[in-house]
Amino acid sequence: MKWKIATFNVNGIRSRREVVISWIGQNRPDVMCLQEIKCRDEEFPVEALREVGYEASVCGQKSFHGVAILSLKKPEEVRRGFGDGLSDDEARLIAAKLGPIWVLNTYVPQGRSPEHPAFLEKLSFFERVRNLLEKEFSPEQRIIWTGDLNVAPDEIDVFSPRRMDGKIGFHPAERKALADVMSWGFYDLFRRHHPDVRQFTFWDYRMPQSLDRNLGWRIDHILATQPLAKASTECLVDPAPRAAPGPSDHTPVWAEFEVDDLD
Repeated sequence: MKWKIATFNVNGIRSRREVVISWIGQNRPDVMCLQEIKCRDEEFPVEALREVGYEASVCGQKSFHGVAILSLKKPEEVRRGFGDGLSDDEARLIAAKLGPIWVLNTYVPQGRSPEHPAFLEKLSFFERVRNLLEKEFSPEQRIIWTGDLNVAPDEIDVFSPRRMDGKIGFHPAERKALADVMSWGFYDLFRRHHPDVRQFTFWDYRMPQSLDRNLGWRIDHILATQPLAKASTECLVDPAPRAAPGPSDHTPVWAEFEVDDLD
């Protein structure tokens, strides 16, 4: 049985609602993870998505941040935030149990600049993810960690390693922080299937003609524990939504698996 998951930083669901509905209509993923929805739970287009067959689990926030998981089947369990006793004022993590698979959808803080206090908050976010995994999960479980992780892991994942070295999104400290979480038991599915392909998922609005010049970063990821990584058959980036009118600055990434026991 094929099972498909996708992730997309929509940069505002109210502006990109029809883009999302069109994409899931054409690609029909079992699960679609959204980041930066920029709306409260009650403002999310739950009914419009239900009309096209998707249940919506939402962790929203007025005007900023926010994450959601769309799924063809209703999740057995949903958790919002870390639940670790620290501040969850920003809506950046939602997780859902879908049959034997746990999906963790995160919108990692951007960090502003390496000199800004927000950069330390970004590093702390990765540490909290690692702590959550160690406390409540096992690498032997079927787990996907996905979303806008706001880090390009390797030189091949940025348009200019020399220009980006030490800059936000490619700073050694945040690359190490991501690697530390991945060492718990995650595999980068895009790199697993395409070890030498230079493919980006984000092209900054603020850089003139960034898409046409392919000045991008690969910062949106689908990571999986070994049981799912072994079952993965493909992972690709769909650049078409970024080239369409009124786009997000990100574009969807999807992965497909061959699994037998999802119920």
